Amino acid sequence: MGLCTIMHKVLFVAVMVFSNGLSSNGIGLNDTARPKVVKIGALLNFNTTVGKVAKVAIEAAVEDVNNSTILGETKLQVTMQDTENSSFLGMLDALSLMDGETVAIIGPETSATAHVVSQIADEIHIPMLSFGATDPTLSSLQYPFFVRTTQNDLFQMAAIAEIIDYYGWRDVTAIYVDDDHGRNGIAALGDKLAERRCRISHKAPISPSLSRENIRNELKTANSEESRIFVLLAHADWGLEVFRVAQDIGMTGSGYVWLVTDWLASTFDTNSSISPEAIGGVQGAITLRMHTPDSQQKTKFVSGWSKLITRDKMVNGTGLNTYGLYAYDTVWLLAYGIDAFFKQGGNISFSQDPKVTEQHRGKLKVDEVRIFNGGDLLLHIILQVNTTGVAGPIKFDSDRNLIHPAYEVMNVNGKGFKRIGYWSNYSGLSVVPPETLYTKPPNRSSLSQELESVIWPGQTKQKPRGWVFPENGRQLRIAVPNHVIYHELVSVKGADSFSGYCIDVFTAALSSLPYAVPYKLHAFGNGINKPKISELLQLIEADVYDAAVGDLAITNNRTRIVDFTQPYVESGLVVVAPVQKLNSNSLAFLRPFTPMMWLVTGIFFLVVGVVVWILEHRVNDDFRGPPKRQIATIIWFSFSTLFFSHKQNTVSSLGRFVLLIWLFVVLILNSSYTASLTSILTVEQLSSPIKGIESLVTSNDRIGFQRGSFAENYLAEEYNIARSRLVALNSDEDYAKALKDGPQKGGVAAVIDERAYIELFLSTRCDFSIVGQEFSKSGWGFAFPRDSPLAVDMSAAILKLSEGGELQRIHDKWLQRSPCSSEGAKESINRLHLKSFWGLFLMCGVACLLALLLYLIKILWKFSNYSEDTEPSSRGTSSPGLQTFFSFVSEKEADITSRSKKRRMERTSKKVRGGDESPNCSFGNSNEV
Repeated sequence: MGLCTIMHKVLFVAVMVFSNGLSSNGIGLNDTARPKVVKIGALLNFNTTVGKVAKVAIEAAVEDVNNSTILGETKLQVTMQDTENSSFLGMLDALSLMDGETVAIIGPETSATAHVVSQIADEIHIPMLSFGATDPTLSSLQYPFFVRTTQNDLFQMAAIAEIIDYYGWRDVTAIYVDDDHGRNGIAALGDKLAERRCRISHKAPISPSLSRENIRNELKTANSEESRIFVLLAHADWGLEVFRVAQDIGMTGSGYVWLVTDWLASTFDTNSSISPEAIGGVQGAITLRMHTPDSQQKTKFVSGWSKLITRDKMVNGTGLNTYGLYAYDTVWLLAYGIDAFFKQGGNISFSQDPKVTEQHRGKLKVDEVRIFNGGDLLLHIILQVNTTGVAGPIKFDSDRNLIHPAYEVMNVNGKGFKRIGYWSNYSGLSVVPPETLYTKPPNRSSLSQELESVIWPGQTKQKPRGWVFPENGRQLRIAVPNHVIYHELVSVKGADSFSGYCIDVFTAALSSLPYAVPYKLHAFGNGINKPKISELLQLIEADVYDAAVGDLAITNNRTRIVDFTQPYVESGLVVVAPVQKLNSNSLAFLRPFTPMMWLVTGIFFLVVGVVVWILEHRVNDDFRGPPKRQIATIIWFSFSTLFFSHKQNTVSSLGRFVLLIWLFVVLILNSSYTASLTSILTVEQLSSPIKGIESLVTSNDRIGFQRGSFAENYLAEEYNIARSRLVALNSDEDYAKALKDGPQKGGVAAVIDERAYIELFLSTRCDFSIVGQEFSKSGWGFAFPRDSPLAVDMSAAILKLSEGGELQRIHDKWLQRSPCSSEGAKESINRLHLKSFWGLFLMCGVACLLALLLYLIKILWKFSNYSEDTEPSSRGTSSPGLQTFFSFVSEKEADITSRSKKRRMERTSKKVRGGDESPNCSFGNSNEV
């Protein structure tokens, strides 16, 4: 028989005991009039921090409701039961309230009690409104009549997870009370952390009996783990005891981080007489407090709190916490629900449960068990209430959670708190109050998340690293690939003897860390065949090794298994092939430019010559003469500008402008041609039929690669090269032999490997060279498990080595190149292409077009003036034609100007002579009488 079945039977028997003789008198089934009194119950623990405050708040709320007109003549009557922090007593107290007249229960205060009492409430259909049970598993699906009138711990755990992610931590230790509230809360935290690639690395459950020895043992175990980020989910009345023990064993100093749920804020808000020792233990902790927006209602209630607590000697001097605000609002929520219940025709009546009619359990009679007939309607109405209380909006979403969940993020500093920001389910972390952000679109981007500065434990403003090496004496197990070739990179000389470039970089990076790292190197591989790096990384993922050091290429597939540090070597795949020296020939001078470049350059020489001739021939005698002479002048002028030796001078402004632009273009072309030709004749003297990866892909030749390298999968998956064409080679001697034999003799046409390896290979072999361009980008880094904080610190250390020049010194020590390496570094001749100079040609072309346009406008204007100066008899009656225009253009500017001037003078002279010889004018009319 399962535990749940036993619990249900116990509850059922208890219901029978307390329900025996329950009376249904008082409110008739058909009585639709409002009763004078509506009975409600409250389950509290009068001696707890939350219970004391809630008791006063509920009594004040009932009094305020009864003094208002919300229920008319009806009054609320509350019966309070002290559960004494016992789930069993809470169950009995709940049953004692089921007297056939209680319509709702406020409480219980704790989640553990709520789990038990909710089953009774569901059976009897009495809504149970809890202001203190925050357990996320108290869902409406399992407990239909449970209504949470405070914030769900699911949101509090989401806030803590976002704070952890905001500061860049990954592993946390969870310390919690070992009951339903603690276990379920930590389970919710684990889910929220997983969403952000964080995790709970260790759990420390504390017994609810509050054993100091138990707390000490759990904290010592937690302190021996790696994480220094502690999340404490406790009860408000014994959470400080955990801090006292932690302070005794030195867990509250510098380097530690304590993230505390809202119990700590409630404790400080309620109790003003906390001892200095207790306050000192929580210095630097970050805690949450449920956010309640400021309002007139809240201000009025808070200001009157001191008067309320004077009525009860037990709570005199107790401060108000947020749970008290939610308890006060719960009564008003219930009052609004009861009012609407009556308005919708509901009545308070109870009846027998048909499921248990005439059922007997020994001497117990269960046929007198009664259920609240209007419970379903009242529950439905309560969930539809939409109002505003002292704690803020009172409205439920589809999951029966209060809308707009939000928390204040507090930092314990001195004798109180410093608010460093807010968290809301709407926009995450912010220094702006959530109600301000509700008016704007939601923004959950990482750049928008913000908190103010924090004083951490140890009175430091520097963010703690959040982890240390575990105090269990275990050294880090670091795997080192056992190299077959290239011992300059990694050399395994014995069980505890390792050397090489990669090893020196690793040890130098470790030495620059601000803390010691215990480790032991382990050789991976048999030393005969190169080990497969993918298998090594899978062993890190399986926790066989804690890290790997060596020539580990960083690829996309590998980053899904482990985390790599910052690359300490830039590398990528290249093609190496046999090469031979180029023989110089009579046309070597043409190789700097491509054929297209030569063609476009020649065309522009002629175009510029023609443009300058057009702009100059009317005003410059150097550009005039017979047609043959003018054509020769154009050709000579154009190509002589190549050597800046043109004899013809330009006299027009437009001609000089075009020539200036063209000479600048010629200067650039000359310089580029000279530099490229020099490089070709002195350096680029190697040739190979293989031009790069493209020529290998289109051929059927066999290709070599280093055994165990990622190059095999990369070529097969990215370039679709058949695996039958790929040949695994095990050593540099295999490289040389396969390349010399070639495909015809069973060798390979080329070898593809990472540049760092190939540079070592070519340092002593001048018969081979890198051909084409590097066709993949990657680097070498050290591998650590996913989300390892050591990977981040090692990356920073590698950057520090690079900036200080130490990385280069280690590189020169192990990987110094011989002269042969630089000679065979590259085969392809970088010829000058048109795309490198199209900007210059475009500039020159625009200058020519602009000059021609201005010249045409100028000529048309002059031609129009010239036509006006021509004698009418010579012009005839028609307009000047194209022939006249071309004749005008071909004539010399000075001749046209002189002729126009002469004609104007002649016309002026004729006018003067004509005026002197004119007859006398007669005045009047001869026919006049």
